[in-house]
Amino acid sequence: MGWLFMKSLGCHSGPRQYLDDQFTYQRPEGCSRVLRPALVKMRVYYAAVEQVRVTGQFEVFALVCLVRYNPRDREGYIFGYKDMTEAMGPCESDCPTAILDLLTPTDHGYALAWRERCRTNAEVRQVRSAKPKPRPGQTIVFETPIAFANGHTFERLEVVAYGRTHRSVVFRDPQLGGFYRIPSLKTRDYRLIGEPNA
Repeated sequence: MGWLFMKSLGCHSGPRQYLDDQFTYQRPEGCSRVLRPALVKMRVYYAAVEQVRVTGQFEVFALVCLVRYNPRDREGYIFGYKDMTEAMGPCESDCPTAILDLLTPTDHGYALAWRERCRTNAEVRQVRSAKPKPRPGQTIVFETPIAFANGHTFERLEVVAYGRTHRSVVFRDPQLGGFYRIPSLKTRDYRLIGEPNA
């Protein structure tokens, strides 16, 4: 199925609520119900969907919807989505484990491969989130030197507070004093030495 765009979410408070309602219904051939949804980074909707047919056949499968939500769209099409099931082998594979745990067994190859990718990605996210967060006063040491666009490469940088609230940090070259930001820091291998500032 292609993308479906609309100018209103109707009575729904947001994209997740709209999609929950779209995939929860009662029809002559059976019923469908969203058991557990998740909208990840406002870009991908994952859901465990229970379907019960009039024959008594029962299944819980994963639904994946790509989402575009822009309340200020110039043409007024504020919301769009493209839905697919796990059996289509979606590229998006950051489904929360709480949803994966609700799915019934399947023998569909694409679905099995997708579930495995999602579980592997969940393990990687868990390891990354467990990494210590750099605090001002510490020194960060990289397992592999990190290179920046200005041509400088570092194995270690000082962690310093940034901004008025000092809630965010930047990294300083200990020799020349230049400041650097490091996007997706937790995807890198590093260790922290020293105690944070009080």
